[in-house]
Amino acid sequence: MSVSAEVRETVRQLRRTVAELHGELTRNGLVIWTAGNVSARVPDRDLMVIKPSGVSYDELSEHSMVVTDLHGELVEGELAPSSDTAAHAYVYRHMPEVGGVVHTHSTYATAWAARGEPIPCVLTMIADEFGGEIPIGPFALIGDDSIGQGIVETLRASRSPAVLMRNHGPFTVGKDARAAVKAAVMVEDVARTVHIAHQLGELPALRREDIDRLHHRYQNVYGQR
Repeated sequence: MSVSAEVRETVRQLRRTVAELHGELTRNGLVIWTAGNVSARVPDRDLMVIKPSGVSYDELSEHSMVVTDLHGELVEGELAPSSDTAAHAYVYRHMPEVGGVVHTHSTYATAWAARGEPIPCVLTMIADEFGGEIPIGPFALIGDDSIGQGIVETLRASRSPAVLMRNHGPFTVGKDARAAVKAAVMVEDVARTVHIAHQLGELPALRREDIDRLHHRYQNVYGQR
């Protein structure tokens, strides 16, 4: 089964974008070997573009990206999709506002996941991007959509675009794949900073009213409009 002609150009562009965004994961030190993945929803279609399973980052290109439906079934491509495809697909089915999903095993964020601890909101950057603490999701085994269920359940109760899946690692979402990659970069940065600060003593959390003001400003005022 192939992608219809009317969406082929959109899919081609998304293949290129998703391939290029995997380069951001390596440039920012968020992945090793073949672990980690980026996906993007195809707008107005029950399709997504995702990294193939077990392929070196050096070998990724727009031509190696695969297209699946939102149940993880291969639609276009010669390679098997990522082993996390079912989780990504579940997120897209249940969070229609999400246009991109990223998974990494970045060191510091995954360390918090290993401990089963949320990252507390003790920095303005955390308030800006995550709107509060970065939550912990439940433990789930890979292989079906159990991880996706845990991601959705956790993020629906939070403003955070990131969840630390217990004993696994971070998943991030965004309005598009680039926004999800940005959240993945930022969650690792604040995870490292808060870990270092934690070694120096107790960390007082920001006040809720300050978190709300910071989050609103960053999401609605900051940058070029």
